[in-house]
Amino acid sequence: QVQLVESGGGLVQPGGSLRLSCAASGSIRSIYAMGWYRQAPGKQRELVANIPSSGRADYADSVKGRFTISRDNAKNTVYLEMNSLKPEDTAVYYCNALIQRIGVGYTTKYWGQGTQVTVSS
Repeated sequence: QVQLVESGGGLVQPGGSLRLSCAASGSIRSIYAMGWYRQAPGKQRELVANIPSSGRADYADSVKGRFTISRDNAKNTVYLEMNSLKPEDTAVYYCNALIQRIGVGYTTKYWGQGTQVTVSS
C-alpha cells in the first residue's frame, strides 16, 4: 500500500511563515504530479499548488508570490513553503500524489490525512 504523511502545520501570526512537508511511502514505482490542496471551514477544497515530476509548478492566484512548492524525488517528498501568511490562509492543508504502485499498470491519486494551518494574532 501507499501512505502520504504530512507535517509542519500549526499556529502562526499574520505575516509569518510555515513549511509543510508530505512524504510518500510504500510500494511505489513512480510518482508523477504532487500537490497541495486546502479546505477552510464551510468552503470547498481548493488547489493551492501543483508540481509535475518535471517542469513548472502551478499556483492558485491567491498564493502566487507567497507560497513555493518543491519536491525531493529521492525522498518521495513534496514541500510547501508559505510566507507572508494571511488569516484567509487558515485551513486544513492536504497533500496528494499521483502514484503508480509496483506491479500495477495504472496510476492512483493518494491523499494525506491533512494538517491544520491557523493564521491568527
